[in-house]
Amino acid sequence: MFNIIARSFHSTNCLHEIRNLTRLRVVDNSPIGKQAMAEGKPPKVINVYNRPNVGTIGDVVLMAIKGEKKKGIIVGCVKTQKANIPRFDTNNVVLIEHNGSPIGTRIHVPIPHILRTKLKEKTFAKGADYTKLLAIATKFV
Repeated sequence: MFNIIARSFHSTNCLHEIRNLTRLRVVDNSPIGKQAMAEGKPPKVINVYNRPNVGTIGDVVLMAIKGEKKKGIIVGCVKTQKANIPRFDTNNVVLIEHNGSPIGTRIHVPIPHILRTKLKEKTFAKGADYTKLLAIATKFV
């Protein structure tokens, strides 16, 4: 009697981009990040600090996490990347302080090798020290 319509879920490329209100996965061992992910309330992006406001690997973002504003660096992206840059299953972020040093002491997932060159350029240009983030990474892809 009733016609059941089979609906399928499609995700387009615009849904893979990191924009405002995108939920991210914290991949370091910072206390605020672990607590937010354990409660099932991942951080949301408030602002992406680049010109087109679309985040890719190596960009700095401002996030709302547990009622606080924190900065983070994107270390993994679902969006299709250029050649020789890996594509990830989730949008990953590492929480940092305002001076560029990471809040956690360890990163649990592999981070892309291209991040090394991108963060070194930003270290000299912006004055923040992102080399500590590369030092706590255990695996590179």
